[in-house]
Amino acid sequence: MMAKKTVKTSAKEKAKESGGAMSKRLAERFRKLLLSQMGELMGKAEGTVDDLVTDNENFPDLTDRASAETDLNFGLRVRDRERKLIIKIKEALKRIDDGTFGICEVCGEPIDHKRLEARPVTTLCIDCKIEQEREEKMRGE
Repeated sequence: MMAKKTVKTSAKEKAKESGGAMSKRLAERFRKLLLSQMGELMGKAEGTVDDLVTDNENFPDLTDRASAETDLNFGLRVRDRERKLIIKIKEALKRIDDGTFGICEVCGEPIDHKRLEARPVTTLCIDCKIEQEREEKMRGE
């Protein structure tokens, strides 16, 4: 039996073929949502820097010091996740600009608008995301 040959079309090519992933009005709605999220995250990031600069307390008790260190490390991990989300938001804004927002990077099909509303930085349709997670689980990631 002969293996089926698949030719993947890039998201950009697929968007051009279909006339774009979504209307300009809807794309602008997502742009506003992404910019709002980025603004909130940037505000939190500035607060973290201020906390680090002003948080030079001296703890005579080792337990208090350990608790403060744990809190600081947790806060830094959260801020790192937020920093990564800001990068994803900027990438999503670029996709809006180049007309590929809302197109799955793997299969080239439109991503459901409900999925985009729940996670506007997504680059995969639900079917491709499920497949990606299944493969990661099999590899033990």
